[in-house]
Amino acid sequence: MIQSPVMVGRDDFLALVEGRLADAAAGSGRLLFVAGEAGIGKTRLLGAIARQAHARGFSVVRASAFPGDGQSFAGLLLDLASDLVSARTPVLGALGQSLTTRVRLMSAEAGDAHHRRRLLVQDLADLLVTVDPGGAILIVLEDLHWADELSLDVLGHLAGRLSARPVLVAGAYRSDELYPALPMRELRARLLGQRLAEEIRLPRLGLAQTATLVSAVLGRPAPGRVVAAVHQRSDGIPLHVEELLAAIDDDALTPAAGALVQSVAVPGTLGDAVLSRARQLATRTREVASAAAVIGRSFDFDLLTEITGSDPDEVADALRELQDAYLVIPGNDAVSFDFRHALIRDALYADTDLPVRRRLHERVARAAAQRGYRDAFISAQFEQAGCPGPAFEHAAAAAGEAASMSAHGQALELYRRAVRNLPAGLGALDRAALFAALGDEAAATDDNTAAAEAYRAAHELAVGAGEARAAAALAPRMAAVAHLLGESLDARVARLQTALDDLDDLDDLDGLHSGDRERVRLHSAMAAAYLLDDRLDEAIAHGEVSRAESLRAGADEAAINAIATLGTVLVFVGRMDEGWQLLEDSITRAHGAHQEAEAARGYRLIGSAASELVEYDRGERWLADGIRYAEQAELWNHRHFMASHLAHVYWATGQWDAAAQTAQQALADGRGGITTRITARYALGFLAMGRDDGGTADTLLREARAEAEQMAELNRISPPLWGLAEAARCQGDYDTALTLCEHGYRACAEVTGAAYLFPTC
Repeated sequence: MIQSPVMVGRDDFLALVEGRLADAAAGSGRLLFVAGEAGIGKTRLLGAIARQAHARGFSVVRASAFPGDGQSFAGLLLDLASDLVSARTPVLGALGQSLTTRVRLMSAEAGDAHHRRRLLVQDLADLLVTVDPGGAILIVLEDLHWADELSLDVLGHLAGRLSARPVLVAGAYRSDELYPALPMRELRARLLGQRLAEEIRLPRLGLAQTATLVSAVLGRPAPGRVVAAVHQRSDGIPLHVEELLAAIDDDALTPAAGALVQSVAVPGTLGDAVLSRARQLATRTREVASAAAVIGRSFDFDLLTEITGSDPDEVADALRELQDAYLVIPGNDAVSFDFRHALIRDALYADTDLPVRRRLHERVARAAAQRGYRDAFISAQFEQAGCPGPAFEHAAAAAGEAASMSAHGQALELYRRAVRNLPAGLGALDRAALFAALGDEAAATDDNTAAAEAYRAAHELAVGAGEARAAAALAPRMAAVAHLLGESLDARVARLQTALDDLDDLDDLDGLHSGDRERVRLHSAMAAAYLLDDRLDEAIAHGEVSRAESLRAGADEAAINAIATLGTVLVFVGRMDEGWQLLEDSITRAHGAHQEAEAARGYRLIGSAASELVEYDRGERWLADGIRYAEQAELWNHRHFMASHLAHVYWATGQWDAAAQTAQQALADGRGGITTRITARYALGFLAMGRDDGGTADTLLREARAEAEQMAELNRISPPLWGLAEAARCQGDYDTALTLCEHGYRACAEVTGAAYLFPTC
């Protein structure tokens, strides 16, 4: 026995869990996170929660995420569905079938990718939250740090709906592996900040607690020197304590054994301890363990039997030996198994020779493909096997599936895998399309440098292949990313104009008018670029052409984009009635076509334009409507952009408390972009200045100015500069005020050629 029969140092947490189960049984559920480093006892605590729930009559279902699930589609949900299907309660079995069916019917809805994804997430959350098996439910989710975006989106939806349901969701994750941009990191911060979840954070054991754990494992009191040595080598991590004790001969655990424990070589306190036990296994059992480790943290009997090429009875015998050694434990059904801990699987995997690993990975990939496993899993296996052709094929398919549902993070990593495994014979246009898709997903995740590099590669391939239309289609996306990276207007316009010229040359050669949709986007991008730099005549000219081209080409999505862009330009040149009407029309058309991203863009354009043009009543109305729409559509970047502008409107109209709250919420969520941060910070800076808090105002306005100067955009640079200059003037620091005014004057002149736009003090 190497696992302690009791939990040590967790009594307070168990008492908390008892209370949460009582609340859920009474119809008031919640989401409970269990956090801690690897080996700290998260799974053990989840097991205790499950036992308490069983004793109370709860239905208990489980799911786990696994390494690589970040590139899968609904991996955690499908694992949960699998457990539900095998549940004894018919209602839960039907729920499992419904979840599986709904995940796999992903592309039937109309509208844009975001619309399809949002409906899917809502449907899945509805299925989970409305199920009624006749009693309370506990849903146990393990290793959420590996979970995919879609599954976590569903979890986020559940969190806000549990308070009136007899459902407790308990999910665990490694707190030391919540890296920046990891979906679980963002979800945790948001749900804890909104008080939609609570977190148990498991600490390491102290010396006295380690002594209790050692004695529990051994079944007798342990010598003090042994306890001290184990505590030092294990760092108080329970799994490491147990594995370290398992690596030591029982006869060695005597009062004089402290020095012996100190000498046990266990890198990271675990790896060698695991391998020392594994090397005592029968040769065939060790081979089966290696094959299982290649499959992953969880594996099923039939797949394991197929890739080992062994008789089923031999595999069954090997699994029994692995269970006796407590390296493997039974899974949720009769044919599945799990490694006791991911760290144990990692140690066995690393100890398998590379050629053997590659052969096993290829066998796993081919068997998984025949058995209908997901493309993301198959592609990872082929890549680790060193088989680039099939790795590319399955990665590209999985990436396309993720992109079609707006699962940008997953799609990005899968496209990167596809690029790593590009077949030598793939045509230039196919390569260009792959890099373009990678660029789209990188841009959607705000990795603008990666997006620019991918678009550049795609453009070079398209140009090299003589495909002017494909190259032209990339130019607007390249210009948008380049703007965020601070590229000059002249450079962006030159790229767009070159694409237009190339399309014209193509028409002259073919005698046909082609590239209609590309022209719409190019002229719309030109209009937007000129608008941002306040060159309104050029913006109008290109906006009009874009609208005319879109009507002739029948390009609905492009037409909505073009109309909104032109409407924004017109209101800034004083053609208010026409401009506002176009903006409103773009929103109406986007609603009708379920183009949610374009609808949100329309709201943000009309609302921000009204706020900048001092039409505060119009701005407040449309921004408030847009925020409500973006929240319903879950387009958080748009939502927070509009909130930051609404905060500016509130400041300007004297609603200062509302301004502060709105701006702070826009910043706190963390899902807004650079423009949200700039606007919210200068709005808060203006508030601080009005409340005579000069230090806070100075800090916020300088932060806004620093980010605005990266964008080199007039309507971002001017407000924080004005605020800093005004603050200096009010404090009697006229030299600083004058310097800032001159800087603003020069900035406007450099950016727009219209230096008079900066309000010199």
